[in-house]
Amino acid sequence: MPILEGKVAVITGAGNGIGRATALLFAKEGAKVVVNDLGGARDGTGSDASAADHVVREIQALGAEAVANHDSVATQAGAEAIVKTAHETFGGLDVWVNNAGILRDKTLLKMDLSQWEAVLSVHLTGTFLCLQAAAAYMKEHNVRGSIINTTSVSGLLGNFGQANYSAAKAGIYGLTRTASIELQRYGIRVNAVAPVAKTRMTSDLPMFEKLEASLSAEHIAPAHAYLASDLSADVSGVVLSVAGGRISVYKVVESAGKYKEADGGVWTAQEIAENFDSLAKL
Repeated sequence: MPILEGKVAVITGAGNGIGRATALLFAKEGAKVVVNDLGGARDGTGSDASAADHVVREIQALGAEAVANHDSVATQAGAEAIVKTAHETFGGLDVWVNNAGILRDKTLLKMDLSQWEAVLSVHLTGTFLCLQAAAAYMKEHNVRGSIINTTSVSGLLGNFGQANYSAAKAGIYGLTRTASIELQRYGIRVNAVAPVAKTRMTSDLPMFEKLEASLSAEHIAPAHAYLASDLSADVSGVVLSVAGGRISVYKVVESAGKYKEADGGVWTAQEIAENFDSLAKL
């Protein structure tokens, strides 16, 4: 039996790349899919309904059900409209994958406020708005659903020229952790995926020039399917990293540290400097 049989899934930014690969796999696994994509350029400008519409036709050619949605994830009205599309078309909402994103790379000292705000608006604010709208629907309709966010190695480790993107993706990590804690009482799971794949977002990066086959969007989709399905019924607050055939789990870790008993436990700056290596040792 397909692992997503009977589930209604929303995938944002599903007109290309990872979103498209996930939409197609979800359909093959039995889900009814809302294919959301504004159809903008990589930097978020413009719109084109044809991207989402094309993926819907691909899904229908498989004999599965899908509907296109072209609303922006970066507004509350857009997030709510996507939920409405799922409810009115398929009568429910079980899975939500926050995948939509844009890039406006620039080094820190050259980045202007509009480049900063545009990326955070789509990635971080968009994830918040969609997560909130999806969770509210699931709570109201007593759905033990799954929400999957998209973070990034750039957000977890940092990356040159991506202060805006890294900050947004790091924020999504924290948002995922907090939402998983708050929503567990309603049976709603919240996880994230940190993908490494060659897509139109990353195709011009040097590391991806010769790695299309080994770091494809199709490598990422099964992680989404796993987190969307009942196979991960007990998994929440987790970040899966997928890079080609390698899957790992990201965790924030704290060193064992060192305790000072003298002077009421108040360290001097000099003492911190002298003990820094042992304080930092994992």
